Amino acid sequence: MSGVFDFPPGAFDRFDEDDDALFYSFPRRVVHIDDGAIAALGALYQELVPDHGQTLDLMASWRSHLPSSFGGRLVGLGMNQEEMADNPQLSEIIVHDLNRDPRLPLPDAAFDAALCAVSVQYLTRPLEVFREVCRVLKPEAPFVVAFSNRCFPQKAVALWRATSDEQHMALVEVYFGAAGGFTAPVRRMFEPDRGDPLLAVWATRLPADGREPRP
Repeated sequence: MSGVFDFPPGAFDRFDEDDDALFYSFPRRVVHIDDGAIAALGALYQELVPDHGQTLDLMASWRSHLPSSFGGRLVGLGMNQEEMADNPQLSEIIVHDLNRDPRLPLPDAAFDAALCAVSVQYLTRPLEVFREVCRVLKPEAPFVVAFSNRCFPQKAVALWRATSDEQHMALVEVYFGAAGGFTAPVRRMFEPDRGDPLLAVWATRLPADGREPRP
């Protein structure tokens, strides 16, 4: 159930509070995760994301990491037009700053899945964004949030910088729960002996009747 959630003062402060449009004004073309983590993310998407239909890539970049079998329509919403134009999987590009305006310029119940890869740590208004993602998803469609242990520290929020990988998963679960409209979140960790970890938390929009599905 959604409601007010009290985060500590300064939880979403950042080292760099300049306009995000300045930081993302030029393409960076970095992925933040190595080949093993990318493969793990692709396998997770293959498991959770429908091969066809319409998917939203939130905070999109020059790569989306969906498997080659994906044949649906992929809408990318991000900060840099040139960077997203290099993404061969995107069908549509929307330049939009979620920290300035968390409202998605998209219709209700339009998407069969939503993705947010290695970017959730930059959201300064995460509950509003998660509510908006819920609004644009179809009932029972998944929202998959994946991340690792790397970031641009100057743009990551204080709460993220101050917490561990395990706590990051718990924090994203809080986002889902406090936003409301989602099933109980599920988490998964890919932790190789060497290389980057991949951590993921996902939930689906509640069915049309608003009831949590039976296990």
